[in-house]
Amino acid sequence: MITYLKKASKTSSTDAADVQAVVRGILDDIEVGGDAKALEYAAKFDKYGGNILLSRDEIDAAKALVPEKLKRDIAFAHANVKRFAEAQKSTLQDVEVEIVPGLIAGQKTIPVDAAGCYIPGGRYSHIASAIMTVTTAKVAGCRHITAASPPRPDSGVAPAIIYAANLCGADSILAMGGVQAVAAMVFGLFDLPQANILVGPGNQFVAEAKRILFGRVGIDMIAGPTDSLILADKDADAEIVAADLVGQAEHGYNSPVWLVTNDRALAEKVLALVPPLIADLPETNRVNAEAAWRDYAEVILCDTREEMAATSDRTAPEHLTVQAADLDWWKARLTCYGSLFLGEETTVAFGDKASGPNHVLPTSGAARYTGGLSVHKYMKIVTWQRATRAGMKAVAEATARISRLEGMEAHARTADIRLAKYFPRENFDLTSED
Repeated sequence: MITYLKKASKTSSTDAADVQAVVRGILDDIEVGGDAKALEYAAKFDKYGGNILLSRDEIDAAKALVPEKLKRDIAFAHANVKRFAEAQKSTLQDVEVEIVPGLIAGQKTIPVDAAGCYIPGGRYSHIASAIMTVTTAKVAGCRHITAASPPRPDSGVAPAIIYAANLCGADSILAMGGVQAVAAMVFGLFDLPQANILVGPGNQFVAEAKRILFGRVGIDMIAGPTDSLILADKDADAEIVAADLVGQAEHGYNSPVWLVTNDRALAEKVLALVPPLIADLPETNRVNAEAAWRDYAEVILCDTREEMAATSDRTAPEHLTVQAADLDWWKARLTCYGSLFLGEETTVAFGDKASGPNHVLPTSGAARYTGGLSVHKYMKIVTWQRATRAGMKAVAEATARISRLEGMEAHARTADIRLAKYFPRENFDLTSED
């Protein structure tokens, strides 16, 4: 039996604004108006009058502003993400197999030509998003990588974002945010190559722009507010559980967090600990965390660990933490999550910033059908085939008969003509009737 000790009053879609018309209008304007229209929207929304495409001198100047300790931390995170992405890439292999004697087919992996990486820079400077998106594109082998990030009116793109994007392999850095940045990358403005794929988190306008453009270009996913779920049993440390919930609630006012447990005493202790932890945060963080905890958080009490796992799978959280005994059981049992954090020795923030696996993950239940950003997202898996004349014979016969049964006579004749050319002395039964 499931009991809600705290029930959300809202869902992640409750306050979702209808932004489709606004975003579509901006995209249409920029596609027609090109660079000039993109600059017009940048002036309106970014309120930035500096260079749009950063020069080498501007990149070097920004790098000089980054403290050495932060540079070392960025390099550490980059090395971890790069190592994990390289391991993922190694799982994709070119394949060649003889299907039947004389018919050989294969698989070939090809990186997309140009990637556009969106790096948020509004409420928080998402240094880690630069690392996660640009590094994986570089490891995949994309020929050109554009990184776009919103500039601040008085100072431009945060120097640490510039440093990280450059270190990780961005070929161009665009000082532009929002829909206009997405449009610039997709439409190939400012002499950039047209992006074949758009990746990276963003606000609802960026997410809607990606949704509208999907199909014209690839995207990593359509993302909603970030969300996190913790599975905890009686042995979990209530202070750590509470801190982890608050750590994710600070993302935004509509970021859901869940605690699912089979221990009432733990749940009640966490419920008591969270409010003072939130109250102790700096004001901006506190406002977000208070709203998220008040309106979107849930504490769910279950009878068994199987019931806990089933509850988690139904929720399909972006981030899933297990602070419970028998971690191997949980790892084998759980099936729906963006990224899994096993044991209190790791936490979502590690994955968000520096541990290696990508932090661009499916939200709003999308983990039921997809994983997060990986080097694979930048790779096209294509197929090829070739055959000897003897090898194609049986395939041609079957193709002709199946095509005629489907009513596709021209398809059938492409098989007929080859059989007639290669085997002129043979009579073939190329109808589907007995």
